Amino acid sequence: MSGDNNNPFKIAQKQINDCADILGLKQSIREVLLRPMREFHVNFPVRMDDGTTRVFQGFRVHYNDAKGPTKGGIRFHPEETIDTVRALAAWMTWKCALLDLPLGGGKGGVICNPKELSPQELERVSRNYIKAISAFIGPEKDVPAPDVYTNPQIMAWMVDEYCSILGKNQFGVITGKPLPLGGSPGRGDATARGGMATLREAAKKVGLDLGKATMAIQGYGNAGSYAASLAESLFGTKIVAVCDSKGAVCCKDGICVQDIEQHKQATSSVKECKGTQEISNEDLLAMDVDILVLAALENTLTEKNADKVKAKIVVELANGPTTPEADEILFRKGVHVIPDFLCNAGGVTVSYFEMVQNASMYYWDEKEVHEKLDRKMTTAYDEVYEKSVKFNINMRKAAYTVAIGRVVEAMTLRGWV
Repeated sequence: MSGDNNNPFKIAQKQINDCADILGLKQSIREVLLRPMREFHVNFPVRMDDGTTRVFQGFRVHYNDAKGPTKGGIRFHPEETIDTVRALAAWMTWKCALLDLPLGGGKGGVICNPKELSPQELERVSRNYIKAISAFIGPEKDVPAPDVYTNPQIMAWMVDEYCSILGKNQFGVITGKPLPLGGSPGRGDATARGGMATLREAAKKVGLDLGKATMAIQGYGNAGSYAASLAESLFGTKIVAVCDSKGAVCCKDGICVQDIEQHKQATSSVKECKGTQEISNEDLLAMDVDILVLAALENTLTEKNADKVKAKIVVELANGPTTPEADEILFRKGVHVIPDFLCNAGGVTVSYFEMVQNASMYYWDEKEVHEKLDRKMTTAYDEVYEKSVKFNINMRKAAYTVAIGRVVEAMTLRGWV
């Protein structure tokens, strides 16, 4: 990424400053909020299948732990940067505070392309990364989880490595684990399910009948595919366009979610799915639909394309998909944006539920997880919407005022500021 306009951490800092202006925070408090409390850069060797040794670079950032142990995912991505990790750790801080979880924000990443690694190499990268950061994580310090290109199997390798280092089982060190290793029911679709709960509430506010609504999904990966199936099954919403890293397709009469899922599993892409026509990613973003779901990577909507958005509601399942400049354009247009750290907080909420279950060694059924998640998401949405109306500010700024206010309160009570 080049330039401050596309630097995710610069964007995160601007969002903090904008909120600090609204809250009237003094400079000393801003200084604490604008920087990570601690970050770790690690370089670790991995033996490859051909016998050579390759050195990988990884990061782990603890942004703010005023409200509790830091919590956040681990990304494996060839273009991972420390500024991306810093921004995501900041957003995790506000996300946990917004959902009123007793956690701070963290994030981690390794610069690698999992698609180019064998399963054995992927396991060694996973284990060696955890070995490199093992002194800085733990249930009372920092709890990682899956993120981009990581999954429950990778979490299983990581938790096993940590337990080996510790010399005892400590499953609570990582969430997003497989069920037999202390994972929580309901974790797989938690991010999308939480997002759909906020969409349901947003639709009430803007007077949209979800049973007659149309939806386009940018980013048909884990969260995007679950969003499609849940929107269809829970609300009867018609999915008319989807895209992934290889291309985008649409069908104005609606795409059968089961068909697109089977096609993607068979071909690793949504391209050329039966009954659809190919479009560009920019075409998808500008489609005349009721709901636009952003479930890919950062900086999708910018000042260059935000004015083309025709959707009534933008659902941000991805992290940082909308720049501050785009936010202002959408707000002026009357587009209702459900900001990322509210919309996609279902994942960390169920991860928190997993931590609670690990600590108590008593596990809930999926129905109970869904009910608890729905209550948390609905309460958080209502708090943000009320703040947005009260101050006549966009939903993202409103979410920041709620979340940062809680973090500042915790820092003040602890005597930090």
